[in-house]
This record gives sequence, structure tokens and C-alpha cells, in this order.
Amino acid sequence: MAQHDLTTLFKASYGLYLLSAKSDEQDNACIINTFMQITSNAPVGCLVSVNKQNYTKEMISKTRKFNLSVLTVETPFELFKRFGFQSGHEVDKFKDFTDFARSENGLTYLTSYANAFLSFDVLDKIDFGTHTLFTATLTESQTLNQKESITYDFYHRNVKPKPQAAQKTGYRCTICGYVYEGEPLPPDFICPLCKHGAADFEKN
Repeated sequence: MAQHDLTTLFKASYGLYLLSAKSDEQDNACIINTFMQITSNAPVGCLVSVNKQNYTKEMISKTRKFNLSVLTVETPFELFKRFGFQSGHEVDKFKDFTDFARSENGLTYLTSYANAFLSFDVLDKIDFGTHTLFTATLTESQTLNQKESITYDFYHRNVKPKPQAAQKTGYRCTICGYVYEGEPLPPDFICPLCKHGAADFEKN
């Protein structure tokens, strides 16, 4: 049976983005690494992939609108923790957060740690197991500065803290370091921090 080293995916040139939405007067956002331009002529078509566990995904399904802030290499880990390591189902991620503005569609975009923002209207959504793919058309975009965009590889090498020596026994998430204590690891287990599945866990 073919072996899979899932860390090879970190070598692909993924960017990292803040995906924001709004529903019933509540703002929310999450971190994603899957965004693609699929057409170049107007209307410009793009695609994003969002974990189904994310509250942002529910908002986009309901309102059919979203914004994307392109993160830079200066983005601190604290921003990734705020928007990527907690659920909008449980907390207000924008509470006491002021580094944002609103585009013409009324959604938020970052004014710090982003070099551009883009606004979209959803065309269609595709069920892809653990994730939903949204195809969308670009409705507004703006360059904010000329700072370098961050990649997934840069994040893992330079931003994400290195995991400490595990004190617990069980299965460790190779993405965020969370340790599941127990035996065996359920095949459908989802990491409560970064929302990755059992395939991204290794035995301690």
C-alpha cells in the first residue's frame, strides 16, 4: 500500500488568508490556505475551500458573500491563534479587535498584516467531504501595501511555535501539537484546535 507523508503538502506554495463573513449582524473569520483564481477575464472567478466545522462556512452558505485578506510575512502567531485556533460558534473573534475596516459589501478585511483584500459573491458550492468548495466572482479588490505575502511553508518554519517535548502519551496533531490521550485514535477524530482530521496525527 502506498505510503503518504502528509508534510509534503507543506512544500506546495499555499498562501494563508483571513476569510471573513457576516450574518445576522455578527462578524466572523477564519484562516484558510486554499484559494485559487480560476478565470482571468471579467467576471474574475475564484475558488476557496473551507472546513465544514467552521462557523464562517455556515455564514457564507447563508449569505453567499465573503472577503479574503491576503496575509503577509509580518503576521504574528497571535492573529493565527485568534482566528484559526478557536471557534466562532463559541467566541466573538472580533471582540476587542480593531485592525479592520469594511469593504463595500459590509464585510470586514484586515488593515494590518494584510497586503490586499478581495470581495466575492458566491456562484456555487461543492461538497468535498470534510470541506466545502465555494466558487465565486470578484466584486471588489484593493492593494493595501507591497509587503510580501506569507506562504504555508513560511508559517511552519518561521511563525508557528515549535512543539514542546510531549508530556502526554497518545496521538499528537502534526499541525498544531494538540495531543489526544487514548487508544486507539478514532478514525473520524477532528482536532479541536486546528480542525484537521486523524490523518494528521502521529503516535507519541
